[in-house]
Amino acid sequence: MGKYLLIYLLILNTIGFFICWWDKRCAKKGKWRVPEQTLIFNALCGGALGFYIGMRVFHHKTKHPKFTVGIPFILILWVAAITVIQWKTGWLF
Repeated sequence: MGKYLLIYLLILNTIGFFICWWDKRCAKKGKWRVPEQTLIFNALCGGALGFYIGMRVFHHKTKHPKFTVGIPFILILWVAAITVIQWKTGWLF
């Protein structure tokens, strides 16, 4: 079961990274943007690390507290949840 969670998180974080890249690209070109709710939803579903890395790599959403505080907070919650799951069940790794 832990393997499936890791695959899930890998996929969501890859999507989060590329969503950040795509939104930054659209912002530079003045095109339609990815809604902020979509960005936050991806992070809540498990893509926070990928989105955070994308924020830093592409310098995207780095002036918005919703993202500069919210995304790391969501990431910390995910790390805490995975740590508790591992500690309580031992099934992750």
